[in-house]
Amino acid sequence: MASLPTPGEKKHQGLVAQMRATFGPVICAAIENPKVVEIMLNDNGQLLVESHGDGIAAAGTVPEQAGRNIISLVASWTGDIGNSDNPIVEGALPPEFGGARFEGVLPPCSPAPIFAIRLRARSIYTLADYESAGILTPAQHAAICAAVQAHKNILVSGGTGSGKTTLANAVLHHISEQSGLDDRLVLIEDTPELQCAAPNVVSLLTKDAVDMTRLLKATLRLRPNRMIVGEVRDKSALDLLKAWNTGHPGGIATLHANDPQAALLRLDQLCQEAGVPSQKELVHTAVDLVVQISRAANTPAGRKIDALYNVKAGVNL
Repeated sequence: MASLPTPGEKKHQGLVAQMRATFGPVICAAIENPKVVEIMLNDNGQLLVESHGDGIAAAGTVPEQAGRNIISLVASWTGDIGNSDNPIVEGALPPEFGGARFEGVLPPCSPAPIFAIRLRARSIYTLADYESAGILTPAQHAAICAAVQAHKNILVSGGTGSGKTTLANAVLHHISEQSGLDDRLVLIEDTPELQCAAPNVVSLLTKDAVDMTRLLKATLRLRPNRMIVGEVRDKSALDLLKAWNTGHPGGIATLHANDPQAALLRLDQLCQEAGVPSQKELVHTAVDLVVQISRAANTPAGRKIDALYNVKAGVNL
């Protein structure tokens, strides 16, 4: 006989039902669609949906009050308040919505409610899939696989929405296929987006009181063979590079930058946020390969690998 739900479970179920009703059928259908990667509301009420391989398409409109209600409800789920005094609401949605990442902004920081819902990949796009789609050339595919096999440190660089995390997951998939129990992976993220099926893997998430730097230091005591960071965005870059350079090769990290050289420069700048001088030498010692991905409207897949930069040789592969 099934046990009755607890009061906490009832409250959770009620909030999820309220979210579905408030989101409405269009947003809920987009969340359920495995091809959808992002759902966005603009301040003119236009709703946009981005699907993997299909780009961004208009999906109707959302009334201003409905937008406010959605942001306020997500704030309630995260234990926050969404109003004019606290106009920015962010966090992960409930598991029933795939733990999607939510970022909402209310007036007066925006003319009208806006939000973006970033969905976790529901299926892994492998490196072979990238090659089949024409995003990755056979030579680039082979170079990435060789870097994984040789335990090289790989930096996946690109602009916002370029597909850095999805590509990092493809590289992780290849690592997982090559890994045994003696190859221990530690994943470190702000929001759970990385997916890894390796036989020996643990995941760590930052919290308000525990930042990326603290987790990286803890990771060194968790016997990692490969250290994977969802996104490098602050002074924790220094700890990551030190770890990569002192007995923990074979890692992956993503970074916002427009080209490989800019990615290496940005890493150096992030290191300097820790109050140290330029770490250019450390950057070039620790990073082996920069994989640059970008949006490409003129290609069928909407993405392309712009460059594979061998840092040690200073050449594109």
